[in-house]
Amino acid sequence: MGHRHTSTDAVTATDERRDVARVGIVGAGQLARMTVQAAIGLAVPIRLLADRATDSAALVSPDVRLGAPDDPAALAALAAGCDVVTFDHELVDAEILARLEAAGHTVRPGAGVVALVQDKRRQRAALAAAGCPNPAWQALDGADPERDLVAFGEAHGWPVVAKAARGGYDGRGVWVLGDPDAARALLAGPIGAGTPLMAEAFVPIAREIAVVVARRPGGEVVAYPAVETVQVDGICRELRIPAPLSPSLVVEAERLALSVAEAIGVVGLLAVELFVTHGDAAGEGGEDGGRLVVNELASRPHNSGHWTIEGARTSQFAQHLRAVLDWPLGPTAPTAPAVVTVNVLGAAGASGDPAARVGAALAVPGVQVHLYGKAARPGRKLGHVTALGDDPDEVADRARRAAAVLAGE
Repeated sequence: MGHRHTSTDAVTATDERRDVARVGIVGAGQLARMTVQAAIGLAVPIRLLADRATDSAALVSPDVRLGAPDDPAALAALAAGCDVVTFDHELVDAEILARLEAAGHTVRPGAGVVALVQDKRRQRAALAAAGCPNPAWQALDGADPERDLVAFGEAHGWPVVAKAARGGYDGRGVWVLGDPDAARALLAGPIGAGTPLMAEAFVPIAREIAVVVARRPGGEVVAYPAVETVQVDGICRELRIPAPLSPSLVVEAERLALSVAEAIGVVGLLAVELFVTHGDAAGEGGEDGGRLVVNELASRPHNSGHWTIEGARTSQFAQHLRAVLDWPLGPTAPTAPAVVTVNVLGAAGASGDPAARVGAALAVPGVQVHLYGKAARPGRKLGHVTALGDDPDEVADRARRAAAVLAGE
């Protein structure tokens, strides 16, 4: 359990370091935890706003305030003690953030960007305005959403993907509907009655990739190499660098991500998740029909960037701090020819704390283990393992073996 400052202690600590920029993070999950770790080397004091004292980052940070991310008083108190406020999730009220900005506080990314990434309908509209490749889509917020959804399917073909416009992650909030009856059943149930929804045309996916971009307030922007994200049941299981794509498609993905960051004016990190349609076989070029389609955006450190801790010249977490503090951005080149990160998920029937199995996992040569201090339950992200080397298959094998040991499989 990390030590916790009282309010008086926190003020004293701030007074003693007036010339050092303090960063406030709304949220205290594993993304904040790894940002705290990166901040240590940069001598950046971090103050967290955590829901619970047992949150992942709260366990390792000395400066934690307890409060809800939608509590105006809690957010105002965090902002008052920090030079810049940033986030490890999107579960914040953008209107409260706008009021903080109006009061003179620095919020990065800004309230407008947070409002955009919170709502997938607004994402789609912004991407379309910027000329980015979208699937066909429609907001289901009219007087008769069932009629609109069925009509969308008839116009664009079945199956149709229905999405919760707000919230949803790791496969939740997404439904693939095979026919009009499935659409009617979704909208007739409790989800359809209480969830703002949108419809998207089904994209035939050959693989999924992501590009993480960092941008400073003045416009300096860098992109990490495109990474393949291997999804199982809607949850990212592996990250692979280099992504097995044609060089032309890799360049196109990185240019697209940079253009999105500029278009929405993000400050900090932006993860751009992309679908690659069928037609681009690995190494054969994009000219045979494969194309990119934007899936979703996230304006914060992201699971798709975990490989960068050991696998890139600058980790995504250090990069995010540099960006929101308006410091020069770091190099993004990989540190090895092949990097593979495997997420450690709670396994059904596994018992005990994965931390008790770290020694056994480290018996696999050359792996780096990161655990998040979270209680194990099936399907929950408990940590990740990264391996580096020359051969992608050999590197992946080592990372998978160590992750399986940690998960108790």
